Amino acid sequence: MTEYGRGPGSEPWHPEDPLYGDQGWGGQQSAHGQNQYGGQQQPYPHDDPYAQQQQQPQDPYAQQQQQPQAQDPYTQQHQQHPGYGVQQDPYAQQPPQPQQPQYDNGGWGTGQQPAAMPYDAQSAADPHGGGQGGYGEAQDYYGTPEAYPPPQPPGRREAAPQQAPTQTPDWDPEVQPEETHPFFTGADDRDDNGDDRDDDYDDDPRESRRGSRGGNERRGKGKKKSRNGCACLVVSLVLVGGLGGVGYFGYSYWKDKFGAAPDYAGSGSGSVEVEIPKGAFGYDIGNILKKQGVVKSVDAFVSAQSENPKGKSIQAGVYLLHEKMSAAEAVKMMVDPKSQNLLVIPEGFRNVAVYDMVDKKLGLKAGTTKGIAKSDASDLGLPDWASDNKDIKDPLEGFLYPAAYPVTKETKPEAILKKMVERSNEEYEKLDLEGTAKKYKLDGPWQVLTVASLVQAEGLTHDDFRKMAEVVYNRLKPDNIATNRKLQFDSAFNYLKKQSKIKISSNEILTNPDPYNTYYHAGLPPGPISNPGDEALRATLSPTSDGWMYFISLDGKKTQFTKTAAEHEKLNDKFKEKHGLG
Repeated sequence: MTEYGRGPGSEPWHPEDPLYGDQGWGGQQSAHGQNQYGGQQQPYPHDDPYAQQQQQPQDPYAQQQQQPQAQDPYTQQHQQHPGYGVQQDPYAQQPPQPQQPQYDNGGWGTGQQPAAMPYDAQSAADPHGGGQGGYGEAQDYYGTPEAYPPPQPPGRREAAPQQAPTQTPDWDPEVQPEETHPFFTGADDRDDNGDDRDDDYDDDPRESRRGSRGGNERRGKGKKKSRNGCACLVVSLVLVGGLGGVGYFGYSYWKDKFGAAPDYAGSGSGSVEVEIPKGAFGYDIGNILKKQGVVKSVDAFVSAQSENPKGKSIQAGVYLLHEKMSAAEAVKMMVDPKSQNLLVIPEGFRNVAVYDMVDKKLGLKAGTTKGIAKSDASDLGLPDWASDNKDIKDPLEGFLYPAAYPVTKETKPEAILKKMVERSNEEYEKLDLEGTAKKYKLDGPWQVLTVASLVQAEGLTHDDFRKMAEVVYNRLKPDNIATNRKLQFDSAFNYLKKQSKIKISSNEILTNPDPYNTYYHAGLPPGPISNPGDEALRATLSPTSDGWMYFISLDGKKTQFTKTAAEHEKLNDKFKEKHGLG
């Protein structure tokens, strides 16, 4: 390859070669001494440094040919005037011009070869002289140091002398540039005076900088190839490692998104006590079970919960499960109430009964929870509106809300009592206790809660609760002359006696001065007598308005309500007769 970047094959027209000037639409070249595009002539009085090079021995197989042409005398006459250009006559014959080499399909032809141009020193030195070297002659494109050397046939290019570095282009457009970065070549990156860089190249001057056909091609020795191989190996390892990492993360992502979640098989073994807090949902429950060793993965539990029709009904509580059980079996046990380790407080239970239940559930000595409730009552979170009346038998009465409470073997009595008080506060905040107290002229939410406890103790059904609430409000009215504002509830007397009797003698109930005896004292007792449930509380806020004043249950299963004293006496006689009371 030559410094023009032409290979041994067909060579395209080079736009920077002045000898390949615009041949016009007719394919003819411009006349010697004329601008290629018909412009003005410019004197170029420089010597031609390549004149001697063109007088080199010609290819013995090449022939020279010169085609003289007659010059227009009018054009020749005008060339005598310096400083003026000559307009080319398009109908005049072209002056003698060396014929350019022709191309064929195989590269340079071997038939015609242009003759060497004669060098006229006198004409070149005289810019205003006549003839071919004077004014009006086309500039010599090979007469400047920056010009490209004249093209050589392929057969003579290897024998051509080396040109100065400033006269040849430093790149070859047909050859891909060689990578010279030290990482890929393996060569040390040192300055031009270093010895290591020079050792990597061949000593052959034809191949060190410009090969016979390689242009700027540099041919390294075995040391360079070895370093190139190491660099390629490193790059390959990096690429393989990167692809492996991408593949691994891709597989992990696919497995997490689309693969089956890890899960145990079977119903497991052993016993695990798991507490699910309030407000926990699928993923929260799954995390708790996984930490306790019940299920193998959270996703497996969530999937099993979605597949089970009752899976969404899992509530807060303590569950007795097994270790390493399948997610489906865990969900099946959790929707079964029997698997829950709960302390269930029924509606209407008094505090003394709740204390006994806590002792038994936690395996404590009888009376332990009652003692803690008495000593720590002020630290359990009672609301501000709770009464501090000295006649109140238990300040926690009415605040151990009836519900199911999860407990474990490590649960302390004070902890579960505190949970009950917190639950009651949450439920009471949902009700308008203050508004109800103002409506029925009661002394704040505390007395509304006391009414609800009486309704819960005396009523049996939802309909009973609303009628019972109306009976209480009617008997508390100042204009009540039927009972003189006395409630006369047996449930209140049983509370103070810590009993549950239906048969109470008249002498006993009419003579006991305890503040909770509503046969003896008018108005409400000092505080609640039980822990009312939600139905009794809402019935207290929305009683009937039918004028009910009396009530009685003949069989303990059904309550009958009356509005007058006469109707009530008839039912009372039936009750005495049935139970043998005189």
